Amino acid sequence: MNARARKENVIVALDVGTTKVCTIIAKVDDSKIDILGVGTHPSYGLKKGCVINIDKTVQSISHSLEEAKLMSGLSNIKKATIGIAGNHIYSFNSSGVVATKEKEVKEKDVERVLDAAKAVVIPSDREILHILPQEFKVDNTRGIKDPIGMHGIRLEANVHIVTGQTTLIRNLIRCVDQAGIKASEIILQPVASSRSVLSDEEKELGVALIDIGGGTTDLAVWKEGCLIWSQIIPVGGNHFTNDLAVALKCSHEEAERIKVNHGSVLPEKIDTNSKIMVQGVNGINSSEVDLKFVSKILNARADELLCTVREILKNNNFLGRINAGLVVTGGGALLTDMIPYSEYIFERPVKIGFPVTFGGMTNVMKDPKLSTVLGLLLESKKEEMNPYDFEEVKQFPKDENDIMTKFGKSLKKVFREIF
Repeated sequence: MNARARKENVIVALDVGTTKVCTIIAKVDDSKIDILGVGTHPSYGLKKGCVINIDKTVQSISHSLEEAKLMSGLSNIKKATIGIAGNHIYSFNSSGVVATKEKEVKEKDVERVLDAAKAVVIPSDREILHILPQEFKVDNTRGIKDPIGMHGIRLEANVHIVTGQTTLIRNLIRCVDQAGIKASEIILQPVASSRSVLSDEEKELGVALIDIGGGTTDLAVWKEGCLIWSQIIPVGGNHFTNDLAVALKCSHEEAERIKVNHGSVLPEKIDTNSKIMVQGVNGINSSEVDLKFVSKILNARADELLCTVREILKNNNFLGRINAGLVVTGGGALLTDMIPYSEYIFERPVKIGFPVTFGGMTNVMKDPKLSTVLGLLLESKKEEMNPYDFEEVKQFPKDENDIMTKFGKSLKKVFREIF
């Protein structure tokens, strides 16, 4: 590798999902992102976002990484920003309050109030992944985003805390490590998807992002520019496919083909005379099936998923606050008629969330399936404005406890950037 290549700001995003692993390698030049390489590979070692087979997960990550390296021409990638989801993720809102030491809010006061906000009792088998500030209150003044420099004697913070099960987080880190790279950061997937799909105006007005992945559906609710709710729902696109496979008595691959090419969640739009040939398991017992029957199966699962999201929004009084409507992204957003059916369920405007595009491979990247990995790339850009040293990259400690400590310390750097 020549000296010029080593001086480039190279960033890497790795999305380890239930159905696919996607790696993107890019360079940052004067805040402009140019994609150098993309690698995707089927994911065989995860279920509902959680690692259930380390060896298969490592193989999937390695294949995806090697494909991206080959396309980019960079062979010595050492670290990446990783996405995480799964039904082990649990998020909640918290608050903290401290007295300012000099009657003026300093950076140390902000750090102390955030420490106070995260001083909550969580089970010993869980770790804090994110502490995301929502607003600050100085004395009686609310709605403050940046309190540093303001005069006051009492500082209060409202935050959104994201936790995950320690063993499952470490299993993911171990898989990435065994694939030959280090996890420089772990980002909650709906946070990453929001970064690439939602505009600042939507986040300010109030919006709900529904990211339908393979094994889970990620929900993120934004208001006044802040994340006010996030939740992982253990239902995703694979459940639609599995329902078809069981009902049609066919293979998972055949069910996926039918879902993608012929499926719709609105049976009313399907002609009663429309039929499709379904290949039986192991290529035998082909049969003719009504497309309306296929649509009814998909509709039942879509109804379950969307009504679950609606109940979450309703029970937390969010439906009246999302003035910008809802945005559906991820592979599930591409299922035929998902958007009009979502509008019927929520009685709100709904649109497909396409990720922002960067330089290089623009047409390929404009795909809801890539919302998470492109969001991870944007998060990586925010943290990685210093050039990669491809020969001497500082490694994570081998001790997994030290790894989690480092993630905790890195939060302070994020806070400083926000303020």
